[in-house]
Amino acid sequence: MSTLNKILVRARRQVFSEMIGNNPSIFHGEGYDFIELREYMPGDDIRHIDWNISAKMQTPYIKIFKEERELNIVIATMLNGSVHFGAKKFKQELIAEIVANLSYAILHNGDLLSTHIYADRLYSESRPTKKVSSVTKSVDEILQFDPINKVADYKGLAETLYKRVRRRSLILVVADFFELPDFKLLAKKHEVVAIIVRDRLEEKPPVMGFASLRDPETGVQLEGDYSQKSVDAYAKKVHAHDRTLYSTLRKDGVRFTKIYTDENSAIALRRLFEGQI
Repeated sequence: MSTLNKILVRARRQVFSEMIGNNPSIFHGEGYDFIELREYMPGDDIRHIDWNISAKMQTPYIKIFKEERELNIVIATMLNGSVHFGAKKFKQELIAEIVANLSYAILHNGDLLSTHIYADRLYSESRPTKKVSSVTKSVDEILQFDPINKVADYKGLAETLYKRVRRRSLILVVADFFELPDFKLLAKKHEVVAIIVRDRLEEKPPVMGFASLRDPETGVQLEGDYSQKSVDAYAKKVHAHDRTLYSTLRKDGVRFTKIYTDENSAIALRRLFEGQI
């Protein structure tokens, strides 16, 4: 079975069983339509209590709603050279898995889905759709994309999404975020969520001694002695970068999570959208 088919089969199984379970959606819209009244149960939103009916019945009753408006959800992937890395699985493959899981969940909920592939420029975008066949196409595009020698341009990504996505949307940006993004303006117009993909070795590399490495983003050859001291210094720089990244995202009003290549992406995404992160 091809990598594409493995990802799609696994994503469908996780979305329609483990990820969704008894919950109709991991996404929540803003428009609701009143359905019925029922007695209040512990854990219900007290804002939905109908006080007039409750007073007449001498017991609390709440209004039950269903989502009225469909959501417009955009998945934007940053496929620069650094995603061509991974100890057991490339980050590029993890991004494809995340997109598959998110896409099936979005379409299962009846919402509109569109996708963008970006690096140093916009390489691909799809129109909003509810067709399940679009998942295969978008995931295959990610797997077939050549990120080598492509530099991440987060400013260009934010500007492109701001101009092209006109209707207020939920925008999910999937990237490794080794550059700091500026989503402040974009987050004022849309709800933005950052999904950070990483491999544990790039945050804490092993001692390799003298080695010659090539930067997959710039193509620059890097030679040196990767001793314990040098890799510890590098790990501290990554840690400091991530502290700044988290602070920047919070300041801009962007929710975020980090998913590693050795993790189950469906479980991590469920934690994010259930508000546990």
